[in-house]
Amino acid sequence: MQENELKRYEDIGNWDFSDIKYTTYQETNWDFYDEIKKHANSSSLLLDLGTGGGEKALSFLPDVGMIIATDFSREMIKTANENKKNYPNKKIKFVCMDNLKITFPEKLFDIVSARHTMIDAKQIYNVLNDNGYLVIEGVDKYDCWELKTLFHRGQAFHDPIAISKIDYENIKKAGFKEINMQEIIQYEYYETKEDLLALLLKTPILDDFSKLNTSKNLHNPSIEKDLFDKYVSTHTTSKGIELKRVLYAIVAKK
Repeated sequence: MQENELKRYEDIGNWDFSDIKYTTYQETNWDFYDEIKKHANSSSLLLDLGTGGGEKALSFLPDVGMIIATDFSREMIKTANENKKNYPNKKIKFVCMDNLKITFPEKLFDIVSARHTMIDAKQIYNVLNDNGYLVIEGVDKYDCWELKTLFHRGQAFHDPIAISKIDYENIKKAGFKEINMQEIIQYEYYETKEDLLALLLKTPILDDFSKLNTSKNLHNPSIEKDLFDKYVSTHTTSKGIELKRVLYAIVAKK
């Protein structure tokens, strides 16, 4: 992980988007947490990678034997432990760890989940027990494509190969026996331009976090006001400001 990227997450300190007002319509009938539930039971040991401040893990991961949730940011883990106080009965432990440097013993986990985060397929394969499952939801190359095209940059914009295809090939090379991948299309509608801006300032949709920028207003040189206003004017609907998301799901069995 690059030092500036880590610093950016340390500065953010949480992965909570509850203050951003938007609604979601999903075309694809697939849900990350429902898929995890299909492969979990009351005794499962689950590893959740890139958990952020634990907001999703605490709210949506199923009740299992134990959840180990990791993030490479100590500030995120600090936030997660604070959030945990609101879930006293949740069997979960938060650990500071880099996704690409997994330190757990081999064949320890029944399920590994990874949502919107980087993975090392071989390391995940090693820590999964025989017949264990990997469940991924990722952000693909063509996510927010209209926005990226307007700004002529963004997450994976210049990548020659889609992130989903890279993950799929790496999972296959790691040795997984059964691999299923599908595209997820969803539309988000932001109530105001301030809500959309808050999303863009907090996530790496337009700007790589390796280029450290902590400005919080429309004069941020990395989010040009004229282009932002143009996007808002051309994508405002009766439901709100539309943002088309293109994600991918991968479920693999060891």
